[in-house]
Amino acid sequence: MSRLDAARAATQHQKAWFAETARRARAGDPIALVNADAPHEVLRAFDVPYVVNQWWASIIAAKRLGPASMRKVAEAGLPDHSLQYDAMPLGAQDLPVEEQPWGGLPDPAFAIADSHGDVTHKIFEQWGRRPGTETYQLSRTGADPVPPRWWELVPREWETAFGTDRLDLLQGEIEELIGWLEERTGRRFDEDRFVEIMRLANEQAEWNRRTRELLAQARPAPVLVNDTIPAVMVPQWHRGTQWAVDAAHRLHDEVAQRIEDGVAVCPGERRRLMWIGRGLWSDLDLYQRFQEEFGAVFVWSMYLAIAADGYVRYGPDPLRALAARFVGLTDLLYVPPWSAEWYVKEARTHGVDGVVHLVADDTPGGGFISEALEAEGIPVLEIRANNADSRSTDAARIPERIADFLRDRVPARG
Repeated sequence: MSRLDAARAATQHQKAWFAETARRARAGDPIALVNADAPHEVLRAFDVPYVVNQWWASIIAAKRLGPASMRKVAEAGLPDHSLQYDAMPLGAQDLPVEEQPWGGLPDPAFAIADSHGDVTHKIFEQWGRRPGTETYQLSRTGADPVPPRWWELVPREWETAFGTDRLDLLQGEIEELIGWLEERTGRRFDEDRFVEIMRLANEQAEWNRRTRELLAQARPAPVLVNDTIPAVMVPQWHRGTQWAVDAAHRLHDEVAQRIEDGVAVCPGERRRLMWIGRGLWSDLDLYQRFQEEFGAVFVWSMYLAIAADGYVRYGPDPLRALAARFVGLTDLLYVPPWSAEWYVKEARTHGVDGVVHLVADDTPGGGFISEALEAEGIPVLEIRANNADSRSTDAARIPERIADFLRDRVPARG
């Protein structure tokens, strides 16, 4: 099965972009290291390039440098067995430059994250102790009560979905971040550019939604999950640019064409699987490994689905809309009942026969998600491991357990 052109183009673009970003940084321009759920659009309005911590961890893991990076974390006197996905880039920074992927990450001027849990907070504190790097941390809040069917509310009724107090706090902190960046960069926040960034980000999300709807209805699956992940996520890290909109449009059209042409990644498709959790970056081939023997195809990952449902925000105040984009993003993916209800909805619409649920140590609500799916008659295999740390995933015996799960709990279709 040939790869998606959209996936190849996204990967090539990211390599060229990273090379140019590294060149700019080494010439003296500031760059930022940011968590996935930080308000990236602010940095884009300042023309400050940013590298997403989790994306860089995925590259480190894919290059099989995860264990070496975590050894550097341990040598610094820090735990190497907790939130490796977040901590791995910190360790990789101390590897010899010739061993680092893509020529290495230049030291960032800024490290920006939200304070979700003690560990991530401490990891970004460590970045701020490195020469030339300053840390800025935003608050993490929770909601009570939680509205049902959040995916219908968040595009326009986000005040109802998340609550005024939460939005007030994050909007105020984003405004403080803007002032903080103005002081350190000597640049002014370009409000007109920011409005355009938000418009383009919404347009990109709408293309992702259309693509997700195509794939939800397609039988058999016309694309590989390990193709849609880079085709969706690389443009996500360029959200608010015309290139990212065009990339999302390109992915949609390519998927639509494959469906029209009757393409099937597994012509003998007999079991449709859902992968809940972060991508298994050290072994992306895993997602194809069960097609020949079991006719089992992974038809869903959170990356396209959350890009479709979780990011679009319309409203007259673009700064408040940005706060609404990020104030509850982690809730939607990991915190029941937000997450559990959404995963059940996605499993139903995609015709899923079984779920492989990779539960990380910072997602304590994982058991409730699995219970909600089992209650719908959808069998779930829970695997507790860190997605980026091959030491953890090897110990979890993931391929063997999935094979046993398919034999014992996921009946083949007709």
